[in-house]
Amino acid sequence: MGNFLGIDVGSISTKGVVIDENCRVLSYSYLYTQGRPIQAIKSVLKQLDGHYDISGAGTTGSARRLAGVMINADVIKNEIIAHALAASYFYPDTRTVIEIGGQDSKIIILRDGIPVDFAMNTVCAAGTGSFLEHQALRLGVPIEKFGELALKSKNKVTIAGRCTVFAESDMIHKAQLGVPVEDIVKGLCDAIVRNYLNVVARGKEIHPPVLFQGGVAANIGVKKAFEEILKTEVIVPRYYHLMGAIGAALLAKEETEHKKTRFSGFSLVDIPFSTRAFECQGCPNRCEVIEILKGNKVIDRYGDRCGKWSEI
Repeated sequence: MGNFLGIDVGSISTKGVVIDENCRVLSYSYLYTQGRPIQAIKSVLKQLDGHYDISGAGTTGSARRLAGVMINADVIKNEIIAHALAASYFYPDTRTVIEIGGQDSKIIILRDGIPVDFAMNTVCAAGTGSFLEHQALRLGVPIEKFGELALKSKNKVTIAGRCTVFAESDMIHKAQLGVPVEDIVKGLCDAIVRNYLNVVARGKEIHPPVLFQGGVAANIGVKKAFEEILKTEVIVPRYYHLMGAIGAALLAKEETEHKKTRFSGFSLVDIPFSTRAFECQGCPNRCEVIEILKGNKVIDRYGDRCGKWSEI
């Protein structure tokens, strides 16, 4: 019987979990990346170190390679696979996964537990967690109360949701007209859902059961708006904010079933890691090559198209 570590490093938040053989969460850590992924990864490991015997470790998220190299992970996979695996593990009948995080959003279409289609929006922050927090601050509403306030709305208000600039202008205009804050908040929740369905989920067949994952799933106003527009129940898992990390841990469990883990151990929090970049002049592509250093030693390179630098 072993325990498995999963780390999900995103642009806004870094998550880590330790699960046991039966996928019970033994410990977890959730903190803001704050533009310093190396320090965030170390902080997560420090919080998770409960003297667990780790039999496998996996990483996912936008900085999955950096995290994987740092901890010597057994498996490094993208967020689509990690989120899909966690969703189908806890809810085997899931057919649609809605995931809205701090900086991006995605949809995953599952059939018999297998991801058959997906789409991501990483270009515009409209409708993401950071966008919601910014609007909550503008309205003077604690983000924790945002969803509750939306449910108190009695009147339908339309807010433009395709762009953060237009949404803010529309909100200011409605406030100047004396529209109650709860109606503006509800209008914003509806706008977020419309934007998601028109941009991220465009052309996708959304069938229940529908799972809502990522940090924005905590907002009951957005959940309710999805249910009203989709006309179906939207399920928010208990560990909605950790599903990527849990998926990475499950992948590590599969990867190490018949072999010993490569995980370096929790003590690596004391080892200095750094990154640097340079532009390769070898051809007209001018690739930006990223180097990861452990102390003064380069332990990984990536970013080149031809493999000249990454094959170290």
